[in-house]
Formats: sequence, structure tokens, C-alpha cells
Amino acid sequence: MSYWHAVLLAIVEGLTEFLPISSTGHMIITSALLGIPVTAFTKLYLVVIQLGAILSVLAVYWKRFFQSFDFYLKLLVAFLPIVVVGLLLKKHIDALLDSVTTVAVMLLVGGVVLLFVDKWFPQETPQEGGRPVTNPSFKEALLIGLFQCLAVVPGVSRSAATIIGGLTQKLTRRAAAEFAFFLAMPTMAAAAVKDVYDYYKDAHAQGTDLAHLFTAEQLKQLALGNVVAFVVALLAIQVFVGFVTKYGFRAFGIYRIIVGGILLILIGLGINLKLV
Repeated sequence: MSYWHAVLLAIVEGLTEFLPISSTGHMIITSALLGIPVTAFTKLYLVVIQLGAILSVLAVYWKRFFQSFDFYLKLLVAFLPIVVVGLLLKKHIDALLDSVTTVAVMLLVGGVVLLFVDKWFPQETPQEGGRPVTNPSFKEALLIGLFQCLAVVPGVSRSAATIIGGLTQKLTRRAAAEFAFFLAMPTMAAAAVKDVYDYYKDAHAQGTDLAHLFTAEQLKQLALGNVVAFVVALLAIQVFVGFVTKYGFRAFGIYRIIVGGILLILIGLGINLKLV
């Protein structure tokens, strides 16, 4: 993987991590279109640069992190389902990461769902019953966490699944989006730590020690990717909250249907979009 590839993937990650269009799906598509070779490091890179993106949540909402301990317990409750599912299904999830077809189908299906989300959950102001506070109950946090589990399938979108979970619990669009952002931090951090550990375990089994786990070039790519993802996500997260609060999710649904449809047509025509 070249530095150009590293930067481009980081831009895609920063733009899409908090949009309901699947950041993992878009990075898989980008990798396939660019012909980036699939190695253990490139797979790890796609996960680790998500750390840079989620740090933008801390930068934007840093005052919110001084909330009650109760709030963090609720984040933990929402986080636990994805831990269980991730540990149980990791091998199957990793296999799906190589499938552009899976991404295309899930983009299409998820797009259809987003077309109706605004109708199913009409925007409510706090005075009309919508709950603006990003602090659901423990039961609601658990249900939102269960929705997040849908995102283990590439192309579903962790952001979309979690936000819809929040909407089902009567949160406003803004509150649902913001809780999804907060929940992304432990989720993505845990995924990165787990993948780094697995990467080390595999490398150690082949005789590589910790000091030589990454080459100097790979460390530079990881650092560069996280910085780029952070800066891009910092801008994207603020634009997204304002857009979805005002206009809803229909535009994202249309986008997903178009992209998913194009990919399925290309695959049907026999154009090779498989990761190499």
C-alpha cells in the first residue's frame, strides 16, 4: 500500500464514519477500485484509522464528556452487545470484509430502509415529545446497542444502525446521532485493540517480535492515516448533525441505493471488483 492509498482511504474513513452510508463498505469499495493488495497490514489499517475519526468526537463534544458516571455506565451497557457478537462471529465477520458483493447488497437494502426512516420516525421538537438529551435509560441504551450489532455486516453502517436504534427510543435525530457518536468511541477503540492484538499474535507465531511488528513505513502510514481521518471527520461530523437535523435521512438512502445498484450492475457485467 502506497502513501497515496493510505491518505485516500483515510479521507474516505473521515468522510463516512459518522454518515449512515457505511465507512467500512466505502473503504472496501475504494480498496477494490484502486486494486490495493489485501494483506494483514491493510486489513489492520482499515480498522486502526477509525481511531483518528472517533477522536473527532472528543474534540467536538469534549464538554459532554464531563457528564455523570451514570452516562458512562449506559455507554457500557450499549457497548456490551457488540463485544459479545464480535467475539462470537469474528471469523465470519473477517470473511465478509473481502466481499464487495455483500457491501453492495447491504448498501442497497440499507438505502431502502433510510428512505422510510423519516416517515417512521417523524422529527419532533423537544416540546412535541422528542427527547433532546443524549442520555437514554439503561434499557434504551441496551436496545440501541443491539441495533449496533447489525453493523457487523459490511455495508450496513454502524452509524445508521445505531441512530435508527436511538430513534426507536424516541430520541430526536440530533440526540440519536450524538449518542451514536459517543458509542462509536469504545466500539472502534475495542475493535482496533483486538485487531492489533490478533495481528501481533499472528506475527509472533511466525517469529516476529514486538519491536519489529511494523516497519517504519507502516508506522508512518498509520500515523498519517489517523491524522487525516481525524481532520476530515472533524468537519464531517458537524456538517452531518446539522444536515440530518434539518433534512433527515432520505438523501443518504438515495445515495446508498445508487451506489449499491451501480456496484451490483458492475458485478453482474463481470467486472472484477474483488479485493486482490
